[in-house]
Amino acid sequence: MTDQSMIWPMFAHVVLVFVLYVLLSRRRVAAVKAGRATVSQFRQNLTEPEDSLFVHNNLKNQFELPIFFHVGCIAIYIVNADNIGTVILAWLFVASRYLHSYIHVTTNRIGHRRPLFIFGFAALALMWIWLAIWMVLT
Repeated sequence: MTDQSMIWPMFAHVVLVFVLYVLLSRRRVAAVKAGRATVSQFRQNLTEPEDSLFVHNNLKNQFELPIFFHVGCIAIYIVNADNIGTVILAWLFVASRYLHSYIHVTTNRIGHRRPLFIFGFAALALMWIWLAIWMVLT
């Protein structure tokens, strides 16, 4: 592919991260206003109200596995290994991150989060497998 189709899922993930930062700030401010936390509590962040902790933990998740997503997308794009399959896999990964995040910051039910994580992990693994195959074949 010669267009930027592989780049748009990356933008979509960045939007998710920005939204999570805003949500984290809002929940922390609300916790301080409600008297459930103090501003100084966030300096070392050893304790945090549960509702903001869920967001904080999810935000940290966005800098773990998704790093491989962004690097993979860029690598696939640079070596011209992108195709409709890689673009679909990238969008599936991002969709899984959105759904995983939604569950993480609301009910935080691991039984619902884990399948989404595994689904996204599998989509990402397939992207990297395709990249390896492409590199061997070209």
